[in-house]
This record gives sequence, C-alpha cells and structure tokens, in this order.
Amino acid sequence: MADLPSQPGADSLVQAAQAAGVRDRRVLGAIRSTPREKFVPAAYAGKAYADQPIPISHGQVTSQPSLVAVMVAALGVAGTDKVLEVGTGYGYQTALLARLAAQVISIEAWPGLAAQAQRNLAGQGITNVEVMTGDGSQGVPGHAPFDAIIVSAAFPQVPQPLASQLTIGGRLVQPVGPGGDEDVVLYRRADGGLTRVRVLTGARFVRLHGRHGYR
Repeated sequence: MADLPSQPGADSLVQAAQAAGVRDRRVLGAIRSTPREKFVPAAYAGKAYADQPIPISHGQVTSQPSLVAVMVAALGVAGTDKVLEVGTGYGYQTALLARLAAQVISIEAWPGLAAQAQRNLAGQGITNVEVMTGDGSQGVPGHAPFDAIIVSAAFPQVPQPLASQLTIGGRLVQPVGPGGDEDVVLYRRADGGLTRVRVLTGARFVRLHGRHGYR
C-alpha cells in the first residue's frame, strides 16, 4: 500500500471518510491511491472527488464515497482475506477492496455494468478481482467461503445464502430495509449463525433483487 502513489484530488475523499469516522489507515491509504475519476462515467469525471453519488447506467448510482469508506472499514479486511462484493457498479468500491484483500469476487446483476467495471479495474492494473454477472442474493457458492461480504443493495434481512457462505468469524455489511431508507448494519458469523454487531449509519440504497431478494 505504501508504494501506491497518491491521486490528485483524492485527499478530499480521505477527509470526507475521516469526517465520517473512518480511522483505518489501510482504508484511507486505499482511498488516497485510487483515482475515482476512472470509476465514474466520463461525463462526471469532474465531479469524481466530490463526496456525492454519481449516476451510472440502468438507473443506478454509485454510492457516496464516505459511505463506501464506512462500510469497507467496518469489514476489517486483512491482506489474506477473500471478499465477496454484491453489486459491482463501476468498480470503485471493488478497487478499494482489492487494495485491502488477497482476492475479491464481485457479482453484478447488469452485464453492461460488469463489463465496464472489468475495463475500469484492468485499466488500473488490478488483477486480484473476478467480476461475475448473476444473482447476488445467491452469493457465489463456487468461491465460498468468504472472510467478508459487502452488499451494496437493500433488503429487510440478510439472504441466507450470503450468511451461509461466510467463514466462522466472518463479517458482513448490508443495508437492511426496504430500499430508499435503511440502516447499514455490520454482522459477524458465529457457530449459531449471524450476530448483529452494530448499525453503522443510515442510508438510501437501491433494492436487492434476486431469488433471495426482491423478485
């Protein structure tokens, strides 16, 4: 991480993350070294370092960078971890996770978004990510178990496949609610199942669709 250059403009996102309570130096370093303008549509590149969501295709938006930082930091990702990301978008959060983990599996419902994210990640020389297209509510059993899972869409409960694909002691962060008004919650898996650790923040996310989400 120390060898990665700082990106012009990224200090504003580091400051926004710190203002949101993020203190993890590895997470702040990942933000500092990741050029967000490479992970938004070209027409919005000039707004890449504002702490705000940005529209992307299929009626989706990127998450606010400070919210991404809070969610990623709560996972406590170690350099040896395998992480599952549900909802790739344009790949900015994916890139942060890739700088923190050994391997990232990211699943995106929209093929066009998945393809764009792959191009964005490849353009930054990020090679420890596999982007897949599919139903994120089912997880990716062929790559399980995961040390951490991050879900970028809302549902009133954690889909059972995601809970079962966590290692014992694994962490999961998900917006819990109907979509548009939810709590972002950190969970940890124990022998008896998921334990709710704490609410990280309130937020507004799109709905999680799929077999174990909204139909």
